[in-house]
Amino acid sequence: MPRVSRQPPGIFITLEGGEGSGKTTQARRLCTYLTAQGLSVLRTREPGGTLLAERIRTILLNRSKESVAPETEALLILAARRQHVDHVIKPALAQGKAVVCDRFSDSTMAYQGYGRGLDLRTLRTMNDWATGKLVPHLTLMFDVPVSVGLRRRRGDGSTQNRMDREAEQFHKNVRAGFHVLAKKEPRRILLIDASSSLESVERTVEQCVTSWLKRHRFPQPHRR
Repeated sequence: MPRVSRQPPGIFITLEGGEGSGKTTQARRLCTYLTAQGLSVLRTREPGGTLLAERIRTILLNRSKESVAPETEALLILAARRQHVDHVIKPALAQGKAVVCDRFSDSTMAYQGYGRGLDLRTLRTMNDWATGKLVPHLTLMFDVPVSVGLRRRRGDGSTQNRMDREAEQFHKNVRAGFHVLAKKEPRRILLIDASSSLESVERTVEQCVTSWLKRHRFPQPHRR
C-alpha cells in the first residue's frame, strides 16, 4: 500500500516589541529566509491582516482630537484580532504554512495591560475568547531601551502615530510588561537584544528559529 504523505503542521511565529525595536523589519527578513529554505510562508500583522482589521488599525493609530478610552482601544484590537484569526491565521495554519505575524496577543497584554493599566486577568479572558485560545508556537520578543526605540522612530522618517506620541513612562511600562511576559513563558518567548545592527539581529533570529524548529521537529531550514 503506497505511503500517504502528510501535510506538515502549520507554524505560528509572532514578533513582539516596543516602538522602534525593529521587529517589522525582522519579520520581513525572517519571511525571506524561511521562504528561501523551502517553507510556505505567510507574513501578516496586527492590528490588521484583513480589510476590516486594517480599517480598525487606521482608527487606532491615527491621531485624533477625540481621546480613546483604554477599554475602547482594547475592544477594537480584539475585534480586529478575531477577524484576523478567522480569515487569515487559522486557514493558513490549516494549510501547513508558516505564519509570521508582526504583533499578536502579547502586545495586548503589554500595551493595554501593563501600559494602560487594564486588568490583566480580564484581558487574558477576552483575548482567549477573541482567538479561540490560539497561542503562537514561538514568539520572538525584540528588546531595546525606550530612549533608543523612540529615537529610531523619530529619526527614520516615519509618520508619528498615536502610540509613538505617548509619554515615555508609558513606553517604559510596556517594556517592563514584555519582560514579565518573557519570564513567565521562557519556552515560547525568546527575548532578543535588538540594540545592535540589523544584520546582527537578523543572524540571531535565524539561529534562534532554526534551533527551535529542530528541537520541536518542525520542518527545519538548512543553514546558509
